Amino acid sequence: MQQKSLSRKLLTKVLSVYFILTFIVTLGQIVAEYFNTKNHINGELETLQQTFSGSLTRAIWELNTQQAMIIADGLLAIPAIEGIIVRDDSGAVITQLGLYINIQERFSTQLVREGVRLTEQQSGIFGYTFPLIFEFSGRATQVGDVTLFSSRAVVIDRIKIGIYFLIGNAMLKTTFLIILFLLAFRKQLTVPLTELTQQIEDLELDQLEGAKVEIQHGDSSELSVMADAFNRLIGRVQDYKTQLETTQKQLMLSNEKLDQQNLMLEQEVARKTSGLSQAMMDLQQQKQELEVKQQSLREEIERRRHTEDALRTKQTELEKIVDDLKQAQDRLVQSEKMAALGGLVAGITHEVNTPVGIGVTATSFLAEKLQTLEQAYKDKTLTPKTLEHFIEEATQGTELLQSNLMRASELIASFKQIAVDQTSEAVRTINLAEYLHEVIRSLQPNFKKTHHQVEVNCPDNIMLSCPAGAISQIFTNLLMNSLIHGFEEMDNGLIRITVLDEDENVDIKYSDNGKGLTQEQLEKLFHPFFTTKRDQGGSGLGTHITYNLVRQTLGGSISVSSEPGKGLHYHICFPKKLKPTA
Repeated sequence: MQQKSLSRKLLTKVLSVYFILTFIVTLGQIVAEYFNTKNHINGELETLQQTFSGSLTRAIWELNTQQAMIIADGLLAIPAIEGIIVRDDSGAVITQLGLYINIQERFSTQLVREGVRLTEQQSGIFGYTFPLIFEFSGRATQVGDVTLFSSRAVVIDRIKIGIYFLIGNAMLKTTFLIILFLLAFRKQLTVPLTELTQQIEDLELDQLEGAKVEIQHGDSSELSVMADAFNRLIGRVQDYKTQLETTQKQLMLSNEKLDQQNLMLEQEVARKTSGLSQAMMDLQQQKQELEVKQQSLREEIERRRHTEDALRTKQTELEKIVDDLKQAQDRLVQSEKMAALGGLVAGITHEVNTPVGIGVTATSFLAEKLQTLEQAYKDKTLTPKTLEHFIEEATQGTELLQSNLMRASELIASFKQIAVDQTSEAVRTINLAEYLHEVIRSLQPNFKKTHHQVEVNCPDNIMLSCPAGAISQIFTNLLMNSLIHGFEEMDNGLIRITVLDEDENVDIKYSDNGKGLTQEQLEKLFHPFFTTKRDQGGSGLGTHITYNLVRQTLGGSISVSSEPGKGLHYHICFPKKLKPTA
């Protein structure tokens, strides 16, 4: 039974691994065949665009709905096409046949401008949508779009024969492999192992001389090695049997000597017992002394336990006070952020009003000139010179309108991105150089009435993956501190921002040529609520927020240096990619 069980286990494990691998490979081939066929059908749908788009476009252009429906019926007869939807230039459906999905949910009433593949739905339907462009007199006009649908059933029907072939091939190879393994295991393992087991069972332990086992079938293998090892074991057992007889004789002599030693040992134990009794009495006295000391130690431990409980109570009270302080600080920080955002909104609103006002004026001017031109046309007093003068004025007006509207659009876009970032802690990828210019542009209303300059030296290819709001808040605080504190009573201040790319990190040096700080002020710069404008409404949280954003949010470092009259210099370093928290 053991021989058959071992063979069956080995065969089962080998074939199980093969079955699993065959199943995975066959399943992978079927999936690959499915997706290849699906891509091929998508390609057929795209190719059909060149075949019938011209005739269908002309039919829609000529408002020949009947012709368009006939063409759609003809397309539906193609095996790869399960459904079709044709829409006109307003997005209204002209005809829809066969299987289809509601493309209104995907494109609304807006027509597609180029070919778009529709992803496969839960129902198995997928397709391709492309525009219908009619060219007339050198002009291209979109008259509608067409969506062709196919389905999972078409794909499966095409690959059905291939799937049967793959499964049949796998079953044939598996059957052949099972027969091959059965024959090999029987010849190489089952028969030799049965012979070896039978010879070992027939072996008599009392007649070991000349007893050996032999493998009759098969060449040299592990079973032959095991038979040789068993034969060597029989030889060693014979040698050990001879040594055992000799050892038994020696053991009898040793037992006689041991009896004599036992008598001598009993006498020695009697002498030692008397000395041990005296030692026990001494130990009893020492035990009593230790019990007295142990009692005093318990009392001392109890006193210390009471003291420790009192300390824990005080610690709990202190932790509650610290939590309250942290919550108050968080509320103050949030208020500071919202106040900065409010100032940004006010500045942007004032800044946007100027180009919008110019745009309104330009529009009114153009409307007035257009009315004058219309009146001259009606009175038949329109001359080429008048028309030329109107074109010149209209060109200037539209250029003025376009430039101011573009300026207003850029301001609003910058404000929108900065405002969203300052109120969100979401991590996103930004271009540092472009983002710095957006921050500076959002603060332009604060700098426009001064002669101060901001100089940025930053490579164009530095990409950061971090909370963009932290970057915006840091540079907003630094720039506004330079403007409010550093450039006080100065007309021509200079702010220089230098960025260096250092592989995994980004190194930023920020400096201004303002009035600087004393050593005492510099030591308190990052402390919360420290400000030199307390009487003017300063909160003293700007640099503290900057410090926390660099160290905690961005996982970087920040240092500062300054001397009176020599400006303020920050050195900031943080990783390009925010490290995930544990």
